[in-house]
Amino acid sequence: MSEEPTAYDASMIVVLEGLEAVRKRPGMYVGSVGERGLHHLAFEVAERALDEILGGTAGRVEITLTADGGVRVADDGPGLPVEHAGHSDGPALETWLTALSGGCGARGDRRSLYGAFFGVGLAVVNALSVRLTAEVRRDGSRWVLEYERAVPVGVPVRTGPADGSGTAITFRPDAEIFETLEFSFEALAEHFRELAFLNRELDISLTDDRGPAGPRTARFRFPGGPRDHVAAQTARAPLHPDVIGFERECPEMEGTVEVALRWCDSREERVASYANSRPTLSGGAHEVGFRDGLAAAVNAYAREQQLLTPADPDFTPAQLGAGLTAVVSVKLDHPEFEGALHDRLGNGPVRTCVAEAVREHLAAWLRADTAQATAVLARIPTATRH
Repeated sequence: MSEEPTAYDASMIVVLEGLEAVRKRPGMYVGSVGERGLHHLAFEVAERALDEILGGTAGRVEITLTADGGVRVADDGPGLPVEHAGHSDGPALETWLTALSGGCGARGDRRSLYGAFFGVGLAVVNALSVRLTAEVRRDGSRWVLEYERAVPVGVPVRTGPADGSGTAITFRPDAEIFETLEFSFEALAEHFRELAFLNRELDISLTDDRGPAGPRTARFRFPGGPRDHVAAQTARAPLHPDVIGFERECPEMEGTVEVALRWCDSREERVASYANSRPTLSGGAHEVGFRDGLAAAVNAYAREQQLLTPADPDFTPAQLGAGLTAVVSVKLDHPEFEGALHDRLGNGPVRTCVAEAVREHLAAWLRADTAQATAVLARIPTATRH
């Protein structure tokens, strides 16, 4: 082996600019070049469109897995401005598709989905697609803009008049980038179903046009929000007919908390927590606050009813969680995520706010319906103490 030192100077530094960097290191932007990264592309495009609904400018988003292996996401919003047409009310379509800005124009507050999961923007989708076509219906005209591997085929073209308004993005992932080009209908459906029950305003359809037997479509719309989700999960053997649920504004944490819960005749606990529609698999302040409020309400009621004597210890978390299914969702103007995966919420005031809201609402429910309360508390002592 030669002992001569290897020269290292400025000539060895390679500077990657813009979308070239995305194509060179795709995993840094979408996580992987496997199925997970492939699905991230669809989520990015869809979540921009879903933000239109949450902002009150659109009513529905339609997502289609096309027969040629692409994905089409269409909304009925006002249509993104087309720079070539001289619009100036917000970032133009060309900017969305070429600028690495993490979602230019996104609000980034409690009312926004965009960036809650990945936040890499439409430009990354464009960079990792062999072809992307954007169609805008706006101000009575239909505009089309096409890219091949993020290089524009030409300027936006007005193709004629258009009824209504909206934006449709169709893309085909690049086989030079991804190990698989096969989208999973089930995985996409699970993601959009979750978003829909966390945001009752959303109306999403997912259609698969790839099968020889014809298209299949699923629609995700849950006017009851998390209550609908908990009701569906606990349809078998519930201990009480009502799903307990509430939503509250909490100025101290600059956001809202929504909780739905129900006990069933089971020992299994299923508590799912979310912050700004993002799953917090490692929990955090909102989940701890939920358990604080749950314990405070149930233990206080049990002592009022003399189900616990002064000498008895409080019910443990394991006892209270047996048979419990719950969704805890907070939406914050300034969420603070912790951990390498950003899957734990750290906002300090959230714990106290959520605990107090849960305690007050659950205490009122227990006192309002003694029959349902008795059904829940009657089996708590049967849970194993830890």
